[in-house]
Amino acid sequence: MKQYINRGNKDTRSGFGEALLELGKENENIVALCADLTSSVKIDAFAKAFPNRFFQSGIAEANMICVAAGLATGGKIPFAGTFANFATGRVYDQIRQSVAYSNKNVKICASHAGLTLGEDGATHQIMEDIGLMKMLPNFTVINPCDYTQTYLATLAIAKHIGPVYLRFGRPKVPDFTFIDTPFVIGKAIKLIEGTDISIFATGHLVWKALEAQRVLYDKGIKAEIINIHTIKPIDKQAIIESVIKTGAAVTAEEHLKNGGLGDSIAQVLIENYLVPLEYVAVDDRFGESGQPEELLAKYNLDTYNIVEAALKSISRKNN
Repeated sequence: MKQYINRGNKDTRSGFGEALLELGKENENIVALCADLTSSVKIDAFAKAFPNRFFQSGIAEANMICVAAGLATGGKIPFAGTFANFATGRVYDQIRQSVAYSNKNVKICASHAGLTLGEDGATHQIMEDIGLMKMLPNFTVINPCDYTQTYLATLAIAKHIGPVYLRFGRPKVPDFTFIDTPFVIGKAIKLIEGTDISIFATGHLVWKALEAQRVLYDKGIKAEIINIHTIKPIDKQAIIESVIKTGAAVTAEEHLKNGGLGDSIAQVLIENYLVPLEYVAVDDRFGESGQPEELLAKYNLDTYNIVEAALKSISRKNN
């Protein structure tokens, strides 16, 4: 059985920061913007290296997005970064009108997404951002799983022409992606081959899905684990091919059930090949303060919940 090794816990936001610095060295059209959270979003190294290509908006996120749109109009490739809550919910009108509608080449890079922001609580956590952003025409939505994949995703979106929402987090999580793993926007990555259940995971829950796969294997169940790093455009072919083989599915995400990965996959299944589907996601509620792992357990987003969802989906298939 194929195994993935945790090479050490690292925060995904640092993968973004390292890649942005490398992009700045390679392309003078790369510019960065931030809304008073430069060190938290890991844009500080870029700002120090390229002060003439860094723009600090202060606590004025709407202005930051409009400036980014203007820079894109002038041929620059702006990376606008702040907390996910402020990068989406606070400035949705500006994103819709100034970036999405005119298809501007703006990269909105959002840190501190989901429950695992932790102690800052519900006012700073956002679990509806994927839904908000994937509904906007022209937008690509990417949610990498670890430090290395966030690094690779950041390099990839610089080459992509069009608006992108890149989502990453604050806590240190297992880093298991190989640096030579191809990152192709819109192409899922099959991590483990299986025949009994398809588990589609995104972001921080990809590692939880891999842990669940080992538990299921000990129960005699062969789970197929697929990393859906790109929520939009979603890899329909990978999803359909997997469920045709397994006949049952689970989705796992650090997001609300409404509007997230689960809804995207459900739409694919309804339109193409219907199988039992169970969601591992937050059920219509706001977050709260707490340690990341404690919150994941309380909100039913841990390894145990993925195992239970897989068993339920298989039971529905067999009945």
